[in-house]
Amino acid sequence: MYYLKLFSLAAAAALALAGCAQEAPAPADDTPTAETAGEADSGSRLDAVLAAQPEADRARYAQRHPRETLGFFGIGPGMTVVDTLPGDVWYAGILLDYLGADGKVIGATYTPQMWTKFGEFSREPAEIAAWPAEFVTKAEAKRADDDAAVAAFHFGAVPADLAGTVDAVLLVRAIHHFMRLEGEHGYLTQALADIDTLLKPGGIVGVVAHRAPEGSPDAWAQGEAGYVKQSAVIAAFQGAGFEFVASSEINANPNDQPTEQDVVWRLPPTLATSANDPELKAKMQAIGESDRMTLKFRKVS
Repeated sequence: MYYLKLFSLAAAAALALAGCAQEAPAPADDTPTAETAGEADSGSRLDAVLAAQPEADRARYAQRHPRETLGFFGIGPGMTVVDTLPGDVWYAGILLDYLGADGKVIGATYTPQMWTKFGEFSREPAEIAAWPAEFVTKAEAKRADDDAAVAAFHFGAVPADLAGTVDAVLLVRAIHHFMRLEGEHGYLTQALADIDTLLKPGGIVGVVAHRAPEGSPDAWAQGEAGYVKQSAVIAAFQGAGFEFVASSEINANPNDQPTEQDVVWRLPPTLATSANDPELKAKMQAIGESDRMTLKFRKVS
């Protein structure tokens, strides 16, 4: 695998020694089943992939909890997974190695038209239209024989050959944009319909999003400041016919208590409001990254 090939022989030896240093076999009733053995192998594979990521990304594991998050969503080798707004590491780069040769990573981004609604961060439609091919080319350039296959698409234009082929769709820190533009443009409604089209029956949607306090004003908590209410996200998925499976506090941060005067980008790693104010920057760093909900949904049929 691409990143695993960067692993040193010393690290590989340490993993091997750890595997050998086991206690005596447990009684027969506690003998691992094929299923639990497979889970252990999957966990070891993910640990190796995560350990091989760039140092700057590993430094954020304490805030982003990739092992726990992927485990909560049930992501494992051999699966076909859509990653919304994929990055070099988060999560497409991790999945490229982790899913293995029997898996598939599918990058997804917003429509070219939606990308014009981002103010100073807007992108030209022609640039976004070319993105799927560019994503595939870039991923193919660094994949090894035992890495996952790759594909890409825009929401609003799901390729027919991907319909009903996907085990899981990840919306990690991406749903607030769908929600903030829903009223005028219906982008969230379209995205949920696309997700339903992509997923196999029983397929999973994993959501990680910046969490607004439930008592905050609805007008502020619609995504423009980065924050959305957990109840609103659950209601949107249930309204679209998805089953709410579970929530987790894996990515919670009770120190983040935003008000309607705040934007999520005041916090690390962006620190957008304190570039020239060391005292304010220290306060934001003391809070840490945002309080985030982690939600799991299932396509019912």
